[in-house]
Amino acid sequence: MAKQNVAEQFVDILARAGVKRMYGVVGDSLNPVVDAIRRNSAIDWVHVRHEETAAFAAGAEAQITGSLAACAGSCGPGNLHLINGLYDAHRSMAPVLALASHIPSSEIGLGYFQETHPELLFQECSHYNEMISNPEQMPRLLQTAIQHAIGRGGVSVVSMPGDVASKPAPEKSIEHALVTTRPTVRPGDDEIDKLCRMVDEAKRVTLFCGSGTAGAHAEVMEFAEKIKSPVGHALRGKEWIQYDNPYDVGMSGLLGYGAAYEATNECDLLVLLGTDFPYNAFLPDDVKIVQVDVRPEHLGRRSKLDLAVWGDVRETLRCLTPRVKPKSDRKFLDRMLKKHANALEGVVKAYTRKVEKHVPIHPEYVASVLDKMADDDAVFTVDTGMNNVWAARYLTPNGKRRVIGSFSHGSMANALPQAIGAQFTDLNRQVVAMSGDGGFSMLMGDFLTLVQHDLPVKVVLFNNSSLGMVELEMLVAGLPSYGTTNKNPDFAAIARAAGAYGVRVEKPKQLQSALKDAFKYKGPALVDVVTDPNALSIPPKISADMVTGFALSASKIVLDGGVGRMLQMARSNLRNVPRP
Repeated sequence: MAKQNVAEQFVDILARAGVKRMYGVVGDSLNPVVDAIRRNSAIDWVHVRHEETAAFAAGAEAQITGSLAACAGSCGPGNLHLINGLYDAHRSMAPVLALASHIPSSEIGLGYFQETHPELLFQECSHYNEMISNPEQMPRLLQTAIQHAIGRGGVSVVSMPGDVASKPAPEKSIEHALVTTRPTVRPGDDEIDKLCRMVDEAKRVTLFCGSGTAGAHAEVMEFAEKIKSPVGHALRGKEWIQYDNPYDVGMSGLLGYGAAYEATNECDLLVLLGTDFPYNAFLPDDVKIVQVDVRPEHLGRRSKLDLAVWGDVRETLRCLTPRVKPKSDRKFLDRMLKKHANALEGVVKAYTRKVEKHVPIHPEYVASVLDKMADDDAVFTVDTGMNNVWAARYLTPNGKRRVIGSFSHGSMANALPQAIGAQFTDLNRQVVAMSGDGGFSMLMGDFLTLVQHDLPVKVVLFNNSSLGMVELEMLVAGLPSYGTTNKNPDFAAIARAAGAYGVRVEKPKQLQSALKDAFKYKGPALVDVVTDPNALSIPPKISADMVTGFALSASKIVLDGGVGRMLQMARSNLRNVPRP
């Protein structure tokens, strides 16, 4: 049997860790590793057109599967392109291993062609970032990197010079069992006892949930029922907590709706469950706050806490719920449910009134039709900007759908590359990229990746020929919009020229049939929908200091507009409110 080289050993360890594919662009220093993948049946090489796409795709795959995913870039500019997607994966707590291949080891530090210093460049977007400078470091360094990515939830970066990858692997290398799953974390009894006393003493408790409630839907509902608590959520908590929720009062934050803000500010005790909600202007400063999070570094960094609880949400509630005293007073809960339903009733007309005849097409109408026509287990990837608004307001979670976006990093151009990673996990599952024209055109070259790998991703392009969220920010700041207009081509024609299905929609009556045909098409498809660039409805009372980035300092309600099928759920939840 031929002796392994370092690259082959590297690939074998990734396969043992459960990695199914590596996304990247091949080149010089990366060639030994790509050749090792070619000869290893356990891992596929996914050729993309831009390394940023590779990192976004790996991050999306990791979020869908919960398992380690991998990407790679060649030396210098190649691995530099990974950085934006790695920031997104890291901030999304997606376990990703990135290989940053390096210049020849004898030339490091001498200003060689394409020289960079990956161990410095990736420091801020990784839990672990080290270089393999000789074969004897393998496989321990890679195993350590894998365990950091999985155990801490985020990115590990391994840099390796191409000449080191080609060297023979050491004959007696140490290999140990790999950690491939994360444990549950249970709080200590003292914290559970303190939290129990605080819940028992409070008359009005509100639960506010983030992505840390994944897998804890039943536990949150049981707890809310026992203490008669309204349940609000952040954007990243929407897919995990909104469905089948008789206590739902909507979402808080810049894109929020319903009564979530009132519920979090009018309670006696606010319990933050698995959320690192960044907009502290929405959080109260005059009520008691408890935060439960599996990552202790998140505790207390957004607001002053009266109790910090280190533990994952499901295990914490499993310990807590049996101990708390049941509450019988529903007055606060019922008042919030009524406020929520009334708030949604007041804005629903924004997407139902004459939208079937409005040209250019209302983006709200596109999102609501898409929500109804998409599969029950569809994966939606959502571009940053106004598409976040439409996804937050119109996509209906049900416990089977997934919604992935750059919700923590806030990068443009994420939807298409994330759709690539999501689709590779299951070629038979419907994956829909909700792209804006700005984001799509930024990484449009990787639409060719869909064609090359015959990925049946459906791109629904909200084409308003502008950077809509940026225009909103300028308007809020009292500035005239400038530099936000895009002169766009016929994107559907580009899709057809690339060998995919493409259709352009300019009138509302064309929309349903266009989506139906695109969804039926077996390969990649693009639906270019010309939408209204003026769909930036904002409340009448707004001042220049209200928005700094995505945070509010004065107003608590920002975007007015429809709410899709959420109104139906709010109405049905009112049936739980006792009649006088």
